[in-house]
Amino acid sequence: MAQYVIFYLGGNQPSTPEEGKQHFAKYMEWLSSLGSAAISPANPLKNTMTISPDGSIGNGGITMMSGYTVVEADSMDTALAMGKTCPFLEIGGSLEVSELMQMPSQK
Repeated sequence: MAQYVIFYLGGNQPSTPEEGKQHFAKYMEWLSSLGSAAISPANPLKNTMTISPDGSIGNGGITMMSGYTVVEADSMDTALAMGKTCPFLEIGGSLEVSELMQMPSQK
């Protein structure tokens, strides 16, 4: 079965701690609903830095990516269907879904 990465982009921060807890509970419920298909379920990112082609380093990223989840699915359509039910979309975020390419082993 192929593996797909669901990238979390943008999204609005919760306005209160209670709102944050409610969203987190929905997110954890969604991850649980994926069952064994979620092979690397929650990978939040922080302290992003960007290295430019000239070697200079800047604070922050250019993609607004805040994390990712890796899932196994039999097709891109199935992976997209998983993503469409993600509560991250409810907070103004968007998702990108990419199939992971399997690289040949190096020895």
